[in-house]
Amino acid sequence: LGLSEESIELTLREQNAVVDAGSADVQNRRVRIAPTGQFASPEDISNLAVRPSILDSLQQGDVERGRGGSSELLRIGDIGTIKAGYTDPPITQMRFDGEPSIAISISNLPGVNVVTMGRAIAARIEDLKADLPVGIELHRVHWQSDVIHESVQGFFISLAQAVAIVLGVLTISMGWRMGVIIGTALILTILSTLIMMKFFSIDLQRMSLGALVIALGMMVDNAIVVADGAVVRMERGMERFKSAIEAASQPSMPLLGATIIAVMAFYPIFASDEAAGEYCATLFSVVGIALMMSWLISVTVTPLQCTMMLKSPTGDTSADPFGGRFYRIFGGILNAAIRLRYLTIAAMVGLLVVSGIAFTWVPRLFFPDSSMPKFMIDYWAPQGTRIQDVAASLRPIEERLLEDERVEAVASFIGAGPPRFYLPVEPESVNPAYAQLVVNVHDFKEINGLLRDLEPWLKAEFPDSQIPLRKFAVGPADTWKFEVRISGGGRANPDVLRAVADQGLEVLDGSPLAGDSQTDWRQRVIKIVPEYNSERARWSAVSREDLAKTTKRTYQGRTIGLYREDDDLIPIVLRQIESERSNIGSIEVLPIQPALSTSTVPLAQVVDGVETRWEDPIVMRRDRKRTITLQSNPILGTTLPTLRASILEKIEAIEMPRGHDMAWGGEHESSTDAQASLIPGMIPAGVLILFTMVLLFNAFKPAIVIILTIPFVAIGITWGLLVTQTPFGFVALLGAMSLVGMMIKNAIVLLDEVNLNLSNEIKPYEALILATKSRLRPVVLAAATTVLGVIPLLPDVFWVGLAITIMAGLSFGTILTMILFPVLYATVFGLKSPARA
Repeated sequence: LGLSEESIELTLREQNAVVDAGSADVQNRRVRIAPTGQFASPEDISNLAVRPSILDSLQQGDVERGRGGSSELLRIGDIGTIKAGYTDPPITQMRFDGEPSIAISISNLPGVNVVTMGRAIAARIEDLKADLPVGIELHRVHWQSDVIHESVQGFFISLAQAVAIVLGVLTISMGWRMGVIIGTALILTILSTLIMMKFFSIDLQRMSLGALVIALGMMVDNAIVVADGAVVRMERGMERFKSAIEAASQPSMPLLGATIIAVMAFYPIFASDEAAGEYCATLFSVVGIALMMSWLISVTVTPLQCTMMLKSPTGDTSADPFGGRFYRIFGGILNAAIRLRYLTIAAMVGLLVVSGIAFTWVPRLFFPDSSMPKFMIDYWAPQGTRIQDVAASLRPIEERLLEDERVEAVASFIGAGPPRFYLPVEPESVNPAYAQLVVNVHDFKEINGLLRDLEPWLKAEFPDSQIPLRKFAVGPADTWKFEVRISGGGRANPDVLRAVADQGLEVLDGSPLAGDSQTDWRQRVIKIVPEYNSERARWSAVSREDLAKTTKRTYQGRTIGLYREDDDLIPIVLRQIESERSNIGSIEVLPIQPALSTSTVPLAQVVDGVETRWEDPIVMRRDRKRTITLQSNPILGTTLPTLRASILEKIEAIEMPRGHDMAWGGEHESSTDAQASLIPGMIPAGVLILFTMVLLFNAFKPAIVIILTIPFVAIGITWGLLVTQTPFGFVALLGAMSLVGMMIKNAIVLLDEVNLNLSNEIKPYEALILATKSRLRPVVLAAATTVLGVIPLLPDVFWVGLAITIMAGLSFGTILTMILFPVLYATVFGLKSPARA
């Protein structure tokens, strides 16, 4: 018809352009002139009249007949079909239970209670349901407010159980009066801590609530020291009021110093700049508040209660309060250990060495999996696969899942990951060959069985795709736990990088502990390459841009204008009909119209041929170096350290070309960086702890004894984790750090008791034995309350590592405090036992 693509494009742009028609003065007003004529509907585009340009008219001979151009007007609807539709191919798609869906992601403003927001949204949704069109339904993929509410509520139940256990142990062992006194201090400490958390805007969340349980034993310890000291003084005949005052004032400074040391044990977490440090930062704040409030209450409220509730003994006050059978047996063991001090120390050192070796068999884990009743399925089709084919391939997977009675709902996100609804999971970026299914189940305990059933079926049904199954994690997490980066220079040869990566993939494919593996460059894809001949093209006046416009219009479609609909700008796309778009074999005969020509030229006339070649669709760089990353995940039931250890030697044996290097990434790097990030905080914390210990006793030797005792707590931790097969991860490391604070605190109070006895002119050896006996009951009680208090955390997959660490470590740590510490003290200070003397 004599119309060129440029004529249609120019007409569309002129018709729909935003024009400035100026303004006019109307009496005392300045009025803007706004011509109409913009497109109001797709039909307006169809009815738009297009007049051929002069170049188009040359075909009709209008210029030769003396006319400046054709007087004939053509409508766009006469030469093509105009219709409104969605982007084709689509960029992303979503389905819920197999039905087309749209995801709405809502986030709270900073400082807004998520639970309150969730309830408000749920109520509003119920109101809107009545107004929804027939067939439109609202479903929840993830409701964070419910998850948080259940988690916080469950943790408060665990905290209440822990408090009840602690109070029960104290009441049974020390009587109801002591139980009330220490229990009051504990409850007041928890309440005042919650008030201070509100004052400092510390939210109630997993880590802040966990800090209360971690500090529970140390909170009780302060009150136990004061109350037990008052009881002992009364048993020796001291007046009740004076006993309470002295029991609080005499150890007040050592307790304060020990409390500061226990708080500073958590400072490295607060100072960490890694994701794990950010996640756990509130531990330091909440533990610090709780322990300082505990100290304040124990030296104010507790002695007051002692004067009001404790009764002065009516029996013989001259009797030795530590003369009972239990204390005599303990004294005999303690004397024997000190007498055989070198044998005792050698035995402990040997046990520490054995424990260090045994620790290599303890499972390792960075952060545990979440207990949320959902998991993820990542679907990776070969790179270059159309999004329509990926969407079709998901149908049988959705049907299989929905037929399973363990599954509640399935949300499919095609072409990209879902909106970021859970902080530890980073959504995958846009990729037509990718899809992710978020599967909700009725009970999270059924996830493992479901994964075991799905994995072999998926491999059998989709052999050309990679379909890793993933659980949601608690805390910082990596999409691919196993990662090895291979880097070259800025212009490194992709063939060389891929060759090295292929060697690593062979190692992973040969490991029975590795799941699906890939590289972040994915597979190479085919590209169609018309070999443009510039000389022949110039004779035909065809530019590369003319060629590109033709191929793009024919197979994909080219944007030639914009259609405005309210505030939206919708592209107007010109393209061939479906039968021509799908016929790639006709590319050589595509007609190309040069920009300044009235005739068309077949594509084959301006190219030397059309070839297909492979190319890298994705090229990653790290620190401006081309970097390809091996990626994999361990199979279900296997941790990353186990997988890494099994293939470490083979991976590191891969020969690297000159100028290339290899580095570990994934969970190994995250874990290593998280642990390394604690070191900067350990330096000031360590200095302050040492300074406090030296300041309390005005000597270096007491600090040396304490430092020598601490490493042996690893014996209890190792065997506790090994026997229960509980992984040692970052959360278990937090438990170990709290143990250090507890151990130092017990040692400081014991040393203060020794110094008190020395000031009363008791011989050094007797002062040590008497101080150890006097601390036996408080230490054992504090350990028992702490160990039993963390029992409610055992069912929690996140806190179980910390609970086992504290239970096993503190149980053995009590022996260290009561036996090894006096032995080391006697050795460092050169005390002779009576038998040796």
